Amino acid sequence: MLDSIVNTLNGFLWGNVLIPLLVFCGLWFTVRLAGIQFRHFGHMFSVMKNSRTTDGHGISSFQALCTTLAARVGTGNLMGVAVAISLGGPGAVFWMWVIAIIGMATAFAESALAQLYKIEDEDGNFRGGPAFYMMKGLKSPAMAILFSVCLLVGYGVVFSPVQANSITDAFNGSYGIDPLYTGIALTIFTGVIILGGLKQIAKFAELAVPFMGVAYVLVALMVIIVNIQDVPAAFANIFSSAFGLREAGSGLLGAAIMNGVKRGLYSNEAGMGSAPNAAAAATPFPHHPASQGYVQMLGVFMDTIVLCTCTALIILLSGIPLGQEFGIKLTQQALENQVGPWGADFIAIAIFFFGFTSMVANYAYAENSLSFLKLNNKMGRGLFITAYLAMILYGSVASLGQLIAMADLGVALMTIVNVIAIVMLTKSLVTVTKDYNEHIDKGETPYFKVTEEQETSLRLTKGIWSK
Repeated sequence: MLDSIVNTLNGFLWGNVLIPLLVFCGLWFTVRLAGIQFRHFGHMFSVMKNSRTTDGHGISSFQALCTTLAARVGTGNLMGVAVAISLGGPGAVFWMWVIAIIGMATAFAESALAQLYKIEDEDGNFRGGPAFYMMKGLKSPAMAILFSVCLLVGYGVVFSPVQANSITDAFNGSYGIDPLYTGIALTIFTGVIILGGLKQIAKFAELAVPFMGVAYVLVALMVIIVNIQDVPAAFANIFSSAFGLREAGSGLLGAAIMNGVKRGLYSNEAGMGSAPNAAAAATPFPHHPASQGYVQMLGVFMDTIVLCTCTALIILLSGIPLGQEFGIKLTQQALENQVGPWGADFIAIAIFFFGFTSMVANYAYAENSLSFLKLNNKMGRGLFITAYLAMILYGSVASLGQLIAMADLGVALMTIVNVIAIVMLTKSLVTVTKDYNEHIDKGETPYFKVTEEQETSLRLTKGIWSK
């Protein structure tokens, strides 16, 4: 019964609402921000020059990037790409790229707004995210509470079990370890990290994310170099399949678009309203809300255009007929075909790092919603941590298809609420972005400071940007 309801809702939301909404949102901000992801592509990287700078009130921009990448660079990059290709054919990869490229503008918008409307909590730490810009920027407590519920359910209940399932499946396939035992170990390790709070999670992500990302890209490059003569054909396969040129009338064009967009969004999270929770917690450098927009725009590029493409090429260059394997086992088998038996072991280790860092980052996002739901107390936090860890253990032994369906529903609900909010806040976003660009055009280091009148008109937290 529950499966039927979830699948019906997913069919309606993804088939009729979410894809048009995401495309509109990405194009809307691409136009309103004058093609910022193309025009300032190089600037995304230059912003990272002093990204380890912080003032003690927030995590650094680099830590914010690593925290959001920890959530983005999860099993979606290894398992999700495999699922997209299995269900939608090679053409699904193209639609993952499309949703990422236009989604970069959306990622800029939501993260810049999160910085703009952030607050300083009782411990002196910065805190913010979609619920905060809905409450302050839109003066809509109802929308803020609705998003907080979606965030809590999505990141606190249904997303981490997908990561846990892929990890236990990979270890079972490589080493024959019972998923339950792997799940118990994962639950314990996750509990140790999350009890340290956001700053502890950021420090962990700062160490783990660069290591795992570089190692994975190097292995993918090795596969690409060995098969360099077949790479043009792989890209040709992606493009021709993306437009149904090889499967005209078979229905695979719609499957390619649907699965590419689904898995692309699940991987890069642009527009979901997740990354802004970490972006708002940062002390930005330059001292300007828009700088975090550039940082998180870079995160989408690295996640989907770089890492998801690596996985796609590993699979497509392997020669494995699609449909024989599914999910993470397809990625494992593909790499094993390329480099030998150690390939499956490498994917098992990579999926552990990718999935584990995602799980701890997911907790940081979900925890940010507790204050809006009046659960930011000892009992509320204790119940949440218990439920969160229990779902990781459950996900370790549950059905992957069921977990993915639940995650898709969580993604859809969060994204719809968040996209409506950021589109409604376009005026504030354009004002902030224009201010940043004026500094850049003059050759100055951007610095954002508002008058009391501007602070009131924009409904900003007093003292955050007027000091």
